Amino acid sequence: MELTCEATIWVQVLVDAPSHCRTYTYRLAPGMVVASGDVVSVPFGSQRMGGIVLSCSECLPGDLDASQVKTVEEVLGEGFLPASFWHILERVAEYYLAPLARVIETALPPGLLSRSQRRIRLAQQANPMAEWGLSQDGKILLAFLRAQKEPHASWRFLQQRVPRARLGLTDLLRRGLVESYLVAPEPPRVRTQQIVTLVNEDQEGLTTRQAAVIQTLRSVGGEATVESFVAEAHTTRVMLSTLHKLGRVQLSDRVMQRGAVPLAPKDQPKLLTPEQQIVVERLKEMKSGTVLIQGVTGSGKTEVYLQAIAPVLARGESALVLVPEIGLTPQLTDRFTARFGAQVLVYHSALSEGERYDTWRTMLTHEPQVVIGTRSAIFAPLPKLGLIILDEEHDSSYKQDRPAPCYHARTVALWRSEICGCPLLLGSATPDSESYQRSQSGEYLHLQLTKRVADRPMPGVEVVDMREELADGNLTPFSRRLQHALVDMKEAGKQGILFINRRGYSTFVMCRSCGETLRCPNCAVSLTYHRLPTGEHLRCHYCNYSRSQPRNCPACSSPSLRYFGAGTQRIAAQIEELFPDLKILRFDRDTTSRKNAHRQIIDQFAQGEADVLVGTQMLAKGLDLPQVTLVGILAADGLLNMPDFRASERAFQLLTQVAGRAGRGDDPGRVILQTYAPDHPVVEATCTYRFESFIEKELDERQALNYPPFVQLIALQLTGVQEGRVIAVAEALATILDGSTDFEGNILGPAPCTVERVAGRYRWQLLLKNPSGSQGRHRLQELLSGFSPQTGVSISVDVDPLRLL
Repeated sequence: MELTCEATIWVQVLVDAPSHCRTYTYRLAPGMVVASGDVVSVPFGSQRMGGIVLSCSECLPGDLDASQVKTVEEVLGEGFLPASFWHILERVAEYYLAPLARVIETALPPGLLSRSQRRIRLAQQANPMAEWGLSQDGKILLAFLRAQKEPHASWRFLQQRVPRARLGLTDLLRRGLVESYLVAPEPPRVRTQQIVTLVNEDQEGLTTRQAAVIQTLRSVGGEATVESFVAEAHTTRVMLSTLHKLGRVQLSDRVMQRGAVPLAPKDQPKLLTPEQQIVVERLKEMKSGTVLIQGVTGSGKTEVYLQAIAPVLARGESALVLVPEIGLTPQLTDRFTARFGAQVLVYHSALSEGERYDTWRTMLTHEPQVVIGTRSAIFAPLPKLGLIILDEEHDSSYKQDRPAPCYHARTVALWRSEICGCPLLLGSATPDSESYQRSQSGEYLHLQLTKRVADRPMPGVEVVDMREELADGNLTPFSRRLQHALVDMKEAGKQGILFINRRGYSTFVMCRSCGETLRCPNCAVSLTYHRLPTGEHLRCHYCNYSRSQPRNCPACSSPSLRYFGAGTQRIAAQIEELFPDLKILRFDRDTTSRKNAHRQIIDQFAQGEADVLVGTQMLAKGLDLPQVTLVGILAADGLLNMPDFRASERAFQLLTQVAGRAGRGDDPGRVILQTYAPDHPVVEATCTYRFESFIEKELDERQALNYPPFVQLIALQLTGVQEGRVIAVAEALATILDGSTDFEGNILGPAPCTVERVAGRYRWQLLLKNPSGSQGRHRLQELLSGFSPQTGVSISVDVDPLRLL
């Protein structure tokens, strides 16, 4: 419904208010036009906030006074949420027990629903005497602000970096040492570029210089951006303005497409193997439904995706392709742009706000497109969606842990495929146990690719017992067999991958004199040691707290600090020390934090600029590197003993995926798996690639213990600064749930989380086994809505949690 303002128009706007989200009534200014699904900026108290227009009406709700109703300030985006899109958002909110505004904020490009930002700055005319008697919390916060490059910071940033920041701020404000103020939000907007276009090539009456500019413009195709052309033609904007007045060129503004995907050299569909041909033909016959494509690593699933998408685009429809990691998008994007050219768009969190904003606007058009993205791209507003693909569908990165909504992209993809009436393709060499169970029950179509392309053999997996290495005096993290294999690999001119599922240099630092471990002051974990160009640092991988590495123990002042454990940084350093001729690259969260770093590192390695790629689980997810013939798996035992009922399944999936990076080219692959538990069932299953027997045994055990996929789990996590309050609220909530006749599920806990304090907040959880499906969730939501925890304790809900740590 779209209305203009000849009469006063009242609109219902969904606003994500600080304490709760609900709809509020606003009036439209004269001449303003809005429709449901538009993003608007509205006043809210002393702030400005973003909101979504739900409806428009000429009638003011009867309980409101027109003089008290505020006016919509600005339309930030038109039609950003199509009418057909609301159903999926409402379903996500209902299933995951999350506020609708939170779901909308997650779906939309970032920044559109932003609110005024609270910032803290040092007072310019503070009384120096005011620091007398300042509390310790105030001293810490004041010192932190003074240490910043700028004398101000956002309140949210200060809360993340400074323990007990709220108490410190109260003291500083009372003494006039700092000031608190609000900054209006700056949502992303369309960006334009000025274009110069040749409209008349007649050079009569022009000066020699003017004629030369016309000639240059013609040589570059008759059109260019003013910024680039001024440099190309060695001219000025004044010259172009003169030519515009003379009718020779036209100057106009054109909307930019930020984040446009660079085109790759065109390729043609590849000849399919017999198994691939069968799968593609079955997919072309599908009009709807879900299919699980179980294909061994290197079996050519990507080519299957490409050939399944081609007829979708030919029908004028779009395809959505999800990958679990941003690191996978460069290689996949290159493959897709080589096949589909400018029809390919990329959407993920590493793009800037402007790039995601422009890509979202492009997706709203009715042109056939292929959108490649990570988890959040499942909300891509493609009007004519003809196919959804989840590559590496087993990966836990598809599940959002926090903040709410804690949705799983695979579940939302299933709903979208049902609503749009299009097929959903789930692809993996090691399918998730739930997907596999549904395929065996007939709910999903199950198609298999059992052979690698060109009948290449699967890489052999050799297990090295590290107990024997230690007994023989080898104290390095590299077995002798792996060391010999690295030498052979280098001599053959091939490449290798070393996998260790920890980043940083050392896992923790301990004093050998008193046994003190250097720990995070905000979390119940040890600090990880990092060697950086700026010096030696200790960092918490939970709250991002960091500090410089002390020379002496903080507890006993002894200089005898020792580094224990190994991460990617240490492994890379030790490899360089043992094998100076090997060129090393690291691929982990630390080295890929810069924009486009994923592409740069993978391109460097693919072009032969390094011999060995050392990395974390990011290496296991779909990378295709034909020159890799050796994979070394270090410290596999860390994956086998996690306190989670899914630990064995995840370990098997990760080890199998890492092993699958070897031997994808013309040369056979070799995998060396180092472990202190060579007889572990996961290790044995990895060596033989026996997925079916392994997962069926897992499913039998889950069914006996009444765990997913045979029952639904719901995790309730309670957090707060005061541990006693958190425990009291957790116990009270457990008592209410246990005594309720409305909720029939089993309750486990309350118990502290495995890491019981993160960012200064204590964490306890309740785990609910919900046998009643949607009915049980509705009853739980009713119970929670009527439960008021103590001040300072928050409750978060995670439906179908994947991590219980």
